[in-house]
Amino acid sequence: MGGTFSSDETEPTAPLRVAQWATGNIGSRSLRHIIEHPEMELVGVFVYGADKVGLDAGDLCELAPTGVITTDRLDTIIASRPDCVLYMPRAADVDVVCALLVAGINVVSTCGMFHHPPSMPDDIRQRVEGACATGGASIHSTGSSPGFISEALPLVLLSIQRRLDRLTIDEFADLSPRNSPELLLEVMGFGTPPADLHPARLEHGRDSFGPSLQTVADMVGLSLDRLDAGGEVAVTPRTVTIAAGTLEAGTVAAQRVTVAGIKDGREVIRFRATWYCCRDLEPAWDLGDTGWRVSVEGDAPLELDVRMPITLEQMAAITPGYTANRAVNAVSVVCAAPPGIRTVADLPAIVPVLG
Repeated sequence: MGGTFSSDETEPTAPLRVAQWATGNIGSRSLRHIIEHPEMELVGVFVYGADKVGLDAGDLCELAPTGVITTDRLDTIIASRPDCVLYMPRAADVDVVCALLVAGINVVSTCGMFHHPPSMPDDIRQRVEGACATGGASIHSTGSSPGFISEALPLVLLSIQRRLDRLTIDEFADLSPRNSPELLLEVMGFGTPPADLHPARLEHGRDSFGPSLQTVADMVGLSLDRLDAGGEVAVTPRTVTIAAGTLEAGTVAAQRVTVAGIKDGREVIRFRATWYCCRDLEPAWDLGDTGWRVSVEGDAPLELDVRMPITLEQMAAITPGYTANRAVNAVSVVCAAPPGIRTVADLPAIVPVLG
């Protein structure tokens, strides 16, 4: 591994020692990027599942052997003395996070718990902040959504405003080619009668995206009074077959989840996630291609469409990188940050090292 160089370009510095925690679709992508990064050294890999324990890290991301062997033991990761752990399980385990931080290991996570410290449960925030102080380490949540699309890009667009009436972030995802029956049909409820879809399924945006919106609002001096969350569904008027299975006529074929930040009785910032399995819907919806649309209503109005120029067949192979890449690129600034739970308000711009 090549080292980085100090400002006088004469003193080589050691590469950042990085460990990967979890190796699913996103984690295996970030694992590859750590191995290939010119200023990082892979020193550990934590895996879930006995079938992954004891493998060479390269086996999990289609690369040559690295000599780093996977483990399911926290103490092994700590003993590898990483500067940073890329922490990417489905949900954060506070005990694990605190153990890493107490050991002086910085954490970059795609779990959304740490986007806005004031909105965290007091007891958890105090535990994590205490662990950061003890170990002299920092932790940061990021990714593509929430993260890039709900923080980094909106802040760029807001930088030329002097009055904000409303910021709207729309996310669109065509799920028709996704062959994940358990996720789409059982967990998300596509293909069920609308009356059978539990209301809580359409209110999760408050926890998933609310903290990120609150951070942006705080940064521009519009601290929110409250968050409202809810959702709606549309049905397919005819039986359709998607990669995950069959949706009968009259069953849920699209869902829209909205979380809105309210200030002085009006909506000033909102995130709307629209997931759909077909375009012919009742009622009819305005559907964008998979990607995002960011609209700024203010004294310098803007609207920006961010499209992913890939085919539906390429989505499964390419989209994990949108989340993994930003997390990998954040490692150096998080390692350089003062101890604590660090948000985009605390960190400099995340700039990749590509050469």
